[in-house]
Amino acid sequence: RDPGLRFSISTFPIDKREDVRMAYMNMGPFQPKLQKYPSTKYGTQNRRFQFSWISKFPWLEYSISKDKAFCFPCYIFHDKPSKNEAFVVDGRLNAQSSQPILENRLRLKTSIVATKWLAKQAYAFRGHDESVNSLNRGNFIESIKLLATMNEEINKVVLENAPKNAQYIAPKIQKELLNIIANKVRHKIREEVCDAKFCIIVDEAVDESHKEQMAIILRYVDCDGFIQERFFEIVNVDETKALTLKNEICNVLAQYNLLVENLRGQGYDGASNMAGEWNGLQSLFLNDCSYAYYVHYFAHRLQLVLVAVSKEVHEVWLFFSKLSSIINFASASFKRYSELKSTREKEIIDLIALEELETGTGANQVRTLQKAGDTRWSSHFTSVSRFIEMFGATLEVLGKMINDGSSRDMRGEAKSAYREMKSFEFVFILFLLNKTKSLDILNALNYVSSTKRLLQEFQDSGWDDFITSVVSFCEKYDITMLDMSDCYMEVEHHYHFNVINVVIDFQLMELNSRFSEQTVELLTLSSALDPVDGFKSFDIDNIFSLAEKFYPHDFTPNEDYLLINRLICLVLTLSVYTATTERAFSAIKLIKTSLRSKMENEFFFSDCMVIYVEREITDTVDSDSVIDDFYNLKPRKVQLR
Repeated sequence: RDPGLRFSISTFPIDKREDVRMAYMNMGPFQPKLQKYPSTKYGTQNRRFQFSWISKFPWLEYSISKDKAFCFPCYIFHDKPSKNEAFVVDGRLNAQSSQPILENRLRLKTSIVATKWLAKQAYAFRGHDESVNSLNRGNFIESIKLLATMNEEINKVVLENAPKNAQYIAPKIQKELLNIIANKVRHKIREEVCDAKFCIIVDEAVDESHKEQMAIILRYVDCDGFIQERFFEIVNVDETKALTLKNEICNVLAQYNLLVENLRGQGYDGASNMAGEWNGLQSLFLNDCSYAYYVHYFAHRLQLVLVAVSKEVHEVWLFFSKLSSIINFASASFKRYSELKSTREKEIIDLIALEELETGTGANQVRTLQKAGDTRWSSHFTSVSRFIEMFGATLEVLGKMINDGSSRDMRGEAKSAYREMKSFEFVFILFLLNKTKSLDILNALNYVSSTKRLLQEFQDSGWDDFITSVVSFCEKYDITMLDMSDCYMEVEHHYHFNVINVVIDFQLMELNSRFSEQTVELLTLSSALDPVDGFKSFDIDNIFSLAEKFYPHDFTPNEDYLLINRLICLVLTLSVYTATTERAFSAIKLIKTSLRSKMENEFFFSDCMVIYVEREITDTVDSDSVIDDFYNLKPRKVQLR
């Protein structure tokens, strides 16, 4: 009766075949029940016959001798013998076994989609109560529930409809998926770098949990000739000594086989531990690779020069301290903010009526007061310029508070702020710091030498025009001018030489210390490759000097001019701005908020950062490849392929 041993009906005489068929049909299919069926390896799976299949498929037969399943009706009604009598049954069983795999993959793919979306939006994953009866089970599970409501196939396989041991919603699974996706993004960046020379851009900041975080960005020219600046990694560092930072950076580069000898540029934030001439991080890398030139974002370094003035010159520091107090007090509540806004609106209407303001789309918008930041002169200038713009409205609101303040403390603070604003010295320094920006240091100048020249010109011959603008402003707001006629030399000497000249001298000193001759020369020679105005600045001598002096290792003596493309790529690799670090640290504030400040797993934080900042690459990561990596990571409880 064993279907693997019996003869085909077609081998019997024709007049006996019907009798044989009836005899087998009376006996029924051969379905022996064994205590244990032998197992056979199919790919990565061990498969064996299950007796429970017989209840689902009564036509099924099992051959003890062949360890195969056969189709009983196929044997009865097929006249010709087949070499693959077990083929149909195997196919049906394989189809049945592949269905759970498809369901498992769909379930995991749903979790992958939710993971990618939450990470790209910098959203938190978990909720405080993820139980089945919770009204809000956290962003991750709620995202899966949303996907399930829009697709019935997903709804059949996720959450409560999934096996308890393979729901793919646990925090550990979320972290594994995040890590796989982030690593795929990093590997795509590494593939994009290929064998190109690259620049590292590094910055550091303290996050919400008071941990020091170091962001690493790679800048390079890809195989299509486009400049790429990619966020690569963020590392928690216990200390910010240059050697510690260098070791951490080298570990990241080595992990992805990025060679230090291919380093052709460095960009840092100008802090002493990172940019110090001898002991800083740039010096350590220059010891390993002499062509890893330190050329940082010039606008930022100019900002550092000007911010240094605000910290080191006593009169300027005192001014910003007073300005900050006035701004804090004048806009401390919504009521004061509304009064400032409405007062400024009335002021603008009056000025337009007097034709003292031009009208037009987007003109004369009501702005708010802004505090000065710690490291950006642009924020200091915005604070000063906004305050000048809102000066009249602020004085009027403070005047009302002096008379109508709800408490003695409020009236006293308002009076103190009002007096400061009405002092000549406060207005003088307010205009001095606003004048610094009008020199157009941050936007129009191409070289530091121009900045130095304009500062020097202002110091030598800008006094008369400057003091005239200050006097005009004081007369407009009825601010008492100092009597210069009685002690002209003493008053003029103090403000002209002890204030203005001290500020400018300090700026010039800082400019000279922060911008080395080598850096300025490198950028000057690089300008010979500037394509603006049809390569108007093209200079063969400068191009040869650039290759011979700064990149001798990358050229042989006979190929300098022939490989201008390579030289252009090397120059473009230099970091002259660090916008990506700004985006990265903005992402830190979004990802590691006060509610997520206890994010202990630094790999989880780093993976979230990479996926968020490099969303363009994240979108190219295929879910099926993530599933395969997930399956290969360690043994899983269910089959995924």
